[in-house]
Amino acid sequence: MNENYHHPAMPKGVEDDILRGMYLLRAGAASKNGAPRVQLLGSGTILREVEAAADLLEKDFGVTADVWSVTSFTLLGRDGAETHRQNLLHPLAPPKVPFVTRQLDGHAGPVIAASDYVKMFTEQIRPFVDRPFHALGTEGFGRSDARAKLRSFFEVDRYWVSVAALRELAADGKIKPQTVADAIAKYGIDPQKPNPTTV
Repeated sequence: MNENYHHPAMPKGVEDDILRGMYLLRAGAASKNGAPRVQLLGSGTILREVEAAADLLEKDFGVTADVWSVTSFTLLGRDGAETHRQNLLHPLAPPKVPFVTRQLDGHAGPVIAASDYVKMFTEQIRPFVDRPFHALGTEGFGRSDARAKLRSFFEVDRYWVSVAALRELAADGKIKPQTVADAIAKYGIDPQKPNPTTV
């Protein structure tokens, strides 16, 4: 995309995962004493914001995050739909499991998926994620003098990713709702901000 950023070395053994749509870019540290954990999915240049959100969650709230690079939400959605179709038409065979479901298996916590595209783009994998799922995307119309402000306007930057992750943990009873409110205040998010879809 039209943004310069450092591309990390490809982790070993992920070649097939990359071609199928999703690979584990960065595993969070082992959770200690039952500390909450989340799964952060990022696609395109928003992946940099997702990585930054993982750092914020760990530093500010003690939440561990695994970071996944989604090379294609479309491929993941198609694989899930095809798997669903196969299971529908072969009721006597052992059910197949979508690739995205298998990838997340063994990685605890809600899933936050972010991209530079509209939410519907990330939403296409929701039926195949067997846990709480929150999609972030660039709904509405926005203009800005800087990319960082545009991402804040569209609610897809590191702070919005972090708050979404904390909100899902609170809904699951893993943290207190007050922690979400604390994050909103800490990151300077205006709760009265207009919804981008209405602007």
